[in-house]
Amino acid sequence: MSEQWALLTTVYSGLEVDTVRATLELEGIPALVRGFGVGIFGNAYQGPISDGAEILVPESALERARELVPSADT
Repeated sequence: MSEQWALLTTVYSGLEVDTVRATLELEGIPALVRGFGVGIFGNAYQGPISDGAEILVPESALERARELVPSADT
């Protein structure tokens, strides 16, 4: 059985996506990003994301992820 993913936070810019994901991955916590379409700019896009992008982590890592990302709002 595979582990469930849990919502850590929703961010509203490409820079926040990259910063949170890098912070988590440096600590060995995998992260999935849902709802972040980069459009014509590709992965270099750092601007606003009007609908937001959800950052998910494995449920077993949620508490540690919240410690690493103090702005996590969920």
